[in-house]
Amino acid sequence: MQTNLAPKFQQGRHAEAIETILRKCVHCGFCNATCPTYQLRGDELDGPRGRIYQMKQFFEGEPANAEMLKHLDRCLTCRACETTCPSGVKYSHLLEIGKEFIEQELPRPWWDRGRRWGIVRFINSGWLFALSIRIGQAIAWMLPAKLKASVPQRQTPVECDNSSHARKVLMLAGCVQPVLTPNTNACASNLLNKFEIEVIEVPGNLCCGAAAFHTSEPEYGMRQVKRLIDSWWPHIEAGVEAIVVTATGCGASVKDYGRLLADDPDYADKAQKVSSLYCDLIEFVEAEVEPVNPSELPVKRVAVHTPCTMQHGLGIINRVEALLAKAGYEVCAVEDVHLCCGSAGTYSMLQPALATQLHTNKVRALSINQPDVIATSNIGCQVHLAQDNKTPVVHWIELL
Repeated sequence: MQTNLAPKFQQGRHAEAIETILRKCVHCGFCNATCPTYQLRGDELDGPRGRIYQMKQFFEGEPANAEMLKHLDRCLTCRACETTCPSGVKYSHLLEIGKEFIEQELPRPWWDRGRRWGIVRFINSGWLFALSIRIGQAIAWMLPAKLKASVPQRQTPVECDNSSHARKVLMLAGCVQPVLTPNTNACASNLLNKFEIEVIEVPGNLCCGAAAFHTSEPEYGMRQVKRLIDSWWPHIEAGVEAIVVTATGCGASVKDYGRLLADDPDYADKAQKVSSLYCDLIEFVEAEVEPVNPSELPVKRVAVHTPCTMQHGLGIINRVEALLAKAGYEVCAVEDVHLCCGSAGTYSMLQPALATQLHTNKVRALSINQPDVIATSNIGCQVHLAQDNKTPVVHWIELL
């Protein structure tokens, strides 16, 4: 694509990235074929090609406007378009840059800024978030059906093995997972301990920063990233083997730290080290699991939901299915595996109508073979898919 950037965008740290990404796009439209919002709306401006064109116009001097930001906000950042693109266009990176500049030129209304500020502070609040969830669970029986369906079920806690071993890994607890699905990390820790691997979870309400970046608060998100790196650094210096993340949304964020902080003289090397140590749970345990007799399992039929952050962000495809099959489960067929479930970080709160449509479609796609359980790899997807769904939704580690 031929470009003619406005003078104000020809300099600065993003100039080369803007030029390179725009020039790679040939406007073939393959991206629209796998874009969830384009599939729902059929609007060129709500597909990657149209969004790229809108950002190109802005970078070439057209003033920012509310219509432009509206279409960019509708993007899930699922990155399905990147998986599809034959030219290797880094769409998500361009979107990150584009929204940052557009919001500087055209600040959001006060109520939108306040809503986004409140969402990210609430889910990062620790005790307040936990208290709110517990109250919701306690009074769920008296809530209207629609509101009751949005309250996550409380998990029966499993005992966690905290044995000490020579091999050690760091594990991210995250901001909401300890409250919503505490058994995810407990089960992961128990399995790794069986392989004589000690799991270290740094205490404190530590967030990977993804929620802040999703809500247009990059500075707050960057502070969270640096705080997390600082909390991990003593253990990294002590020689931990890996940083194991059980939520792929957080994992995709951690893996990107090297790029995010590449220009920071104090954190560039540390961030690169953290990214190099990152490992998704499936990558760490798949070689250790032995085949199991299916007759020993209480649940046999499982449909696997592969989050967008896993398949498009991390490039991990079909490996959870293979591991569960090896462990004796019957893996059910799933339609439209590449399409987002609608959770997408804070998207389900900021774009509830589109998120609900995507949720309905995804539950239908996961249920075509009537599974006994749905397994996923990300806390946001797990909670989102469980809403108004008769089939239990768990993290795949719970099945092992």
